[in-house]
Amino acid sequence: MKLHSSNTQQYQTVTSYEDNGVEINLIPFSNSLIVLPEIAPSAWPVTSFDALTIEHFEQINAISPDVVILGTGKRQRFVHPRLTAPLTTRRIGVECMDNQAACRTYNILMTEGRKVALALIFDVDPTPATTA
Repeated sequence: MKLHSSNTQQYQTVTSYEDNGVEINLIPFSNSLIVLPEIAPSAWPVTSFDALTIEHFEQINAISPDVVILGTGKRQRFVHPRLTAPLTTRRIGVECMDNQAACRTYNILMTEGRKVALALIFDVDPTPATTA
């Protein structure tokens, strides 16, 4: 889905999303990543929702957002509280939603001037493609 442009060109804005990827300022990404309004998107080494570890959330904790919007893939799933403990002990909220809702929510919070982190999970197929 393409999103409308706004006055946020100096920020990292979700400009489009699909089930298998996202565009940040018109640049496509298809692997899991972390996006903040004023910092270029960075790779997030998460291959699937089930592969999440406390270390993944410590990586987000290091950037000290006010709130984390966690895109859990094509459908909404909820992460175990022990994994988000590095964030919740610092009173950083974590909201779980499917990737499309996460992208929309991030854009809204970002335009409000919030220090929001968008963490998106895109499942990586562990089987390499074969050619015949």
